[in-house]
Amino acid sequence: MLVLLFAVGFAALPVFALLPSLGGFAAASAVSYAADEALHVRAPAFVRRLAALQFDRTLRFAFRTLMLLALADRLEAPDRVLIAGLAAFALHFALVMFYAAVHHAIRRRRELPAAVRNLDMSGAGIPKAPPAVLYRRFLRKLLHLDLPAHAGLLAALATGGWYTALAGYTLTAGSTLAAVVALLAQFRRARRTPGRERMIAEVNRQLAGYGPEVALYFSFAAVSQDFMYQVNMWIETLERLDRRPVIILREHASFRYLSRTWIPVVCVPKADDLAELELSGVRVVLYPGNAGKNVHMLRVAEAKHVFIGHGDSDNLASSNRVSKVYDEIWVAGRAGRDRYQRVRHAIADEAIVEVGRPQLSSIRLHADHTPGPLPVVLYAPTWEGWSDDDCHTSLIPMGVRIVERLLTEDVRVLYKPHPLTGRRSPEAAAADRAVRELLTADNERRALGQAAVEPRLERIRARLDELTGRDAGDHAQQTRQARLPDRDGTAEWHALHTEWHRLHQAARGPLRHEVVTGRLPTLYACFDEADILISDVSSVVADFVASLKPYVLTNARDLPDEEFRAAYTTAGGAHLLDRACTRLPEILRSVREPRHDPMAPRRRALKEYVLGPDHPTSLERFNDAVNALAARAQFAASTLER
Repeated sequence: MLVLLFAVGFAALPVFALLPSLGGFAAASAVSYAADEALHVRAPAFVRRLAALQFDRTLRFAFRTLMLLALADRLEAPDRVLIAGLAAFALHFALVMFYAAVHHAIRRRRELPAAVRNLDMSGAGIPKAPPAVLYRRFLRKLLHLDLPAHAGLLAALATGGWYTALAGYTLTAGSTLAAVVALLAQFRRARRTPGRERMIAEVNRQLAGYGPEVALYFSFAAVSQDFMYQVNMWIETLERLDRRPVIILREHASFRYLSRTWIPVVCVPKADDLAELELSGVRVVLYPGNAGKNVHMLRVAEAKHVFIGHGDSDNLASSNRVSKVYDEIWVAGRAGRDRYQRVRHAIADEAIVEVGRPQLSSIRLHADHTPGPLPVVLYAPTWEGWSDDDCHTSLIPMGVRIVERLLTEDVRVLYKPHPLTGRRSPEAAAADRAVRELLTADNERRALGQAAVEPRLERIRARLDELTGRDAGDHAQQTRQARLPDRDGTAEWHALHTEWHRLHQAARGPLRHEVVTGRLPTLYACFDEADILISDVSSVVADFVASLKPYVLTNARDLPDEEFRAAYTTAGGAHLLDRACTRLPEILRSVREPRHDPMAPRRRALKEYVLGPDHPTSLERFNDAVNALAARAQFAASTLER
């Protein structure tokens, strides 16, 4: 409907200008303004397509202005009014372009070689960010300053009182000029932003005072919320180590999606700047992902380099030959070691260390789970992968069928697709939409709505973002406000996190299906709520094994059970679901009647094989591995110095 209003509004402008029809033009102009603004909020993808077709916001405003002047000419407005209008609008657009140039210059000045959190950067002398009213979404605000001129000219055409038009022209040109003058004052302040050498020196002074010993290093070419889980899953573990940690990021976008932490964080986009950081005390570097920029840190000879990954699975990513570049590879349990040993002539056995999965300590065990009125099925398919050869998702061949069958089984469905679902494959995107529509329709059939707690949930989300630092302005402003870690803030963050999940679960009730896509609720909160998991070959399954609850692996190719279990370690304790989903009723019986769960003994054995023993705890094993490797690195560094 909005797109139709937008199209009709803009198409009607030249028609009413040429007729001419003052009332029709005024109405079409109002519709075009309103629809344009609404589309930016509700259909940003459509707005981006318009820009790709060279009909961007600036051109749309210019088109509306040109049509207004054409209308005035057709209505025989005095030449002086037309000339003044042309001059006022030309000045307005010229000032907008100049403003954009100054804004770009300020943004360039405020680009720092390193962005920092949780180190005291008050001595760096970073100037305050320009006010949001001048700096954020400036083009949108400036272009709308043409409203007084438009309204004044339309009123003058209606009444014949041309001073109204001149007043509107003056107000538009004057307000735009005032905005430019205000931004120029901010440009003078931005020129005081410290240069590269001064900034690096201050960061190094703070790092030397803190003395990091362990670094978590992360880079990804297209950083978004979809990828930062690879870092966020390790934050709590790092915070509980004996040795002082630091997080090193390589893309500024990482800051936006980094979870709350008191650990010092340094984001350094350029390799030359990274090489100048004071990290001489770092003895262990942890890598949650394989990325090209890892080589910039791997060249640090004084440290030992460890690939820790972001979850164990039977996929190729969990046994990649590229991992040979690291000094050690840390896996959860014996299954991870065996997986790497199958990659012949690649990884030495002594380079593999079993440390468990510290993140899983909070997952509720099956014995402690209290079932609800309906069985809760968590369907968490993986994504389609970077290529067809790496495609393990069940969503395309059988995802819709799985959900359709579940909806006939009187269960509650939690659907949590992989964050990257649909990025590469249109078929996966279509299946994802179909699943969401099925669940929405069934909720409507059951007349189940969300309870009225959304305002409270939104306030908690806003406070979580504030504590995380996401709303602190640009990277220079975040670095300017960086101070020493606030451990109390971390406690508040965890308390709010718990409260959000409690309210969210109470609001949904025990019957409503849910599509889980955002940061909250977390994957592990979904684990705790579910009675059974249906998933594909992925690290989600390996993590769910920690709960000892029943789980299902999809067998989309209908391989024989023995062949499938031989190919995938995590299938050892799984119920296997055929492509036609004929086994689903019998599988769900293991939830409704736990005594009829033939896979329970296998899951207990598999848990230790995949995730390691319960004692000592995974955190203790991980911490001991860090300490042992750091000691080896220190000894090697001391030997080199002698």
